[in-house]
Amino acid sequence: MPLLGLGVYKAVGENEVETAILHAADAGYRLIDTASAYANEDGVGRGIAQCGIPRKDLFITTKIWNNAQRLGDITGAFNRSLERLQLDYIDLYLIHWPVPGCFLNTWKELVKLYESGRVRSIGVSNFEIRHLEELASVSDVVPAVNQIEFHPYWYQKELLEYCKSKGIQVQAYAPLARGAYLDNDIICVLATKYGKTPAQIGLRWALQKGVAVIPKSTNPQRIVSNGDIFDFEIEEEDMAYIDQLNQNFRSAGIPEDLQGTAF
Repeated sequence: MPLLGLGVYKAVGENEVETAILHAADAGYRLIDTASAYANEDGVGRGIAQCGIPRKDLFITTKIWNNAQRLGDITGAFNRSLERLQLDYIDLYLIHWPVPGCFLNTWKELVKLYESGRVRSIGVSNFEIRHLEELASVSDVVPAVNQIEFHPYWYQKELLEYCKSKGIQVQAYAPLARGAYLDNDIICVLATKYGKTPAQIGLRWALQKGVAVIPKSTNPQRIVSNGDIFDFEIEEEDMAYIDQLNQNFRSAGIPEDLQGTAF
């Protein structure tokens, strides 16, 4: 799985997601992250078809939504995503949220999809340690990925260390915290020091923690800029300064149907 990918949450305008994918492909991105809940899998499929990159060189992620989990319609939801994306297989299929009373059964069904060969790897999103431990109690198949909100304002250190100990790759959604930390004094000083943008500092910090990132953007310049994070390294002392910015700040909301559930 590439360490850098394009997130397409809320990219639902006319040709918006297709155009973003074309720009990202030109900039060297090879991972596209979508979800059934984003209502743009059709557009992602068109973008994939138009981008000119061979399918074998792309890494496509999508996710199963909460209502399909509650209905037990796991295979049906997967088939619909596959059809909308116009693909023969998915590289990574995630449980979008750990729906209480449902996610263990959902995982068992994902294991069957994995065994069928139509999805190359399976994982989870928004899972805490307790959810991962519940999974381990019913299945020997370890999630390949746990996709969580992760950025300098929400440094989920304990969860990251747990995932590393279990061989689970952490992937950061909202790694720019919807822009919340981009004017932070420390981030801005470090951006000047390294000759980078504040966004690039935040993304590089996550990479050096061993976390993959999928910044969302439809702006061509920002797509290119967000990908320009592999030619420098933040010094250990500066990494520690960024670590101290943690506020347990959640920039992305919890779905309405899970309000009141402890996460």
